Amino acid sequence: MQIKLFSIPIHGGESIGEDLNAFLRSKKILQVEQHLVSLQDAAYWCFAVRYLESGGPGELNKPRIDYKEVLDEATFARFSKLREIRKKVAQEEAIPAYAVFTDEELAGLAQLEKLTAETMRSIKGIGEKKVERYAKYFIETGTTL
Repeated sequence: MQIKLFSIPIHGGESIGEDLNAFLRSKKILQVEQHLVSLQDAAYWCFAVRYLESGGPGELNKPRIDYKEVLDEATFARFSKLREIRKKVAQEEAIPAYAVFTDEELAGLAQLEKLTAETMRSIKGIGEKKVERYAKYFIETGTTL
């Protein structure tokens, strides 16, 4: 993980804002913190961006998995519905979809016989925090999967 800092003046900082947006589009962003700093004669937005480089360590180097080939037809149908729910949750929370659940985690959820908070915790990568935050969205619709 790396950190990059941006300071953008309130007045006249348009080009730096464009640089920030280009940077955000080019990296796998983990977290962005922002603060407004007011000085006597100026004000700035300060952004701390935590990110992974493209092609860096971890999941970025994993080969892509075609879940349509890996999962049976019924499980893939559940997986697809879970992806739709994940997309909606990510949009509502204004976060990337992989921050809700990764495709690997969704495939694990799709393979579960019954979707409950307890069974969700059995999937590698899904801990208590994710269950507390997101389980309700998936369990509410889980009976229709």
